[in-house]
Amino acid sequence: MINLGDNMLVNFNEMLGKAKEGHYAVPHFNINNLEWTKYILEKCQELDVPVILGVSEGAAKYMGGFDAITGMVKGLIKDLEITIPVCLHVDHGQSFETCKKAIDAGFTSVMIDASKLELEENIKVTKEVVDYAHQFGVSVEAEVGHIGGTEDNITAEETNATLAECVALVNGTGIDAIAPALGSVHGFYKGEPNLDFERMALINQTLSIPLVLHGGSGIPDDKIQKAIECGTSKINVNTELQDAWTHALRQFLKEDEKAYDPRKVIGSGEKALKDKVEEKVRLFRTQK
Repeated sequence: MINLGDNMLVNFNEMLGKAKEGHYAVPHFNINNLEWTKYILEKCQELDVPVILGVSEGAAKYMGGFDAITGMVKGLIKDLEITIPVCLHVDHGQSFETCKKAIDAGFTSVMIDASKLELEENIKVTKEVVDYAHQFGVSVEAEVGHIGGTEDNITAEETNATLAECVALVNGTGIDAIAPALGSVHGFYKGEPNLDFERMALINQTLSIPLVLHGGSGIPDDKIQKAIECGTSKINVNTELQDAWTHALRQFLKEDEKAYDPRKVIGSGEKALKDKVEEKVRLFRTQK
């Protein structure tokens, strides 16, 4: 836990530990600007649930950098009087250098995604991040296998992880959570998602650390609940928030073609985004 003056940002270890034990999932919502961050924090505070704010490398660049984001999140937590557990997390960090920059800027959690590398090299890079992050109480998530689809201009072919690969990655690195590729994809699905629940349950039974499901947007509710039953403790959602917000924005501009105040334009998506956040929190059965 890192002290931020009168406020606290936390790593995800305690919240995901409770989720694993309680058979629910903590939402990871990607943030893209100040408004999204504000809306997510307000809604999760209202629902009294913990939240993980995810920041991709592309989003970090768009918002000005990791230091700017940390300052923004700290300021919102203080000014909005947020009291729920909040974790500030790098989503799909592509290198040790990226993760280090985020940690040095005050992020409390990072994902190192070296899954595109051979397993031995993935372990090596991930271990380097873990060794640095754990000095500062920062939690680390890593991926094995390849989660398909496209996110933040990064495209990958889908390759499911094996139990042996998961065990090797965990034992060789000391990571705090693992995202095994088991059929989910980034972005919207083309056809029905085909998740390997049997292997998911086996990995969960074998490992002591929480499982993470990427590509949570567009998975039918029954399959989300099945994933939670099989041990998934953290579910990442981005595309559905983007879609809900954009749909509301388009409708607003269609109805008021003369609108020009950016606060009203951006704010037109607030209710839709908050409604989607609440929908996911209730689906995940998230608890504090």
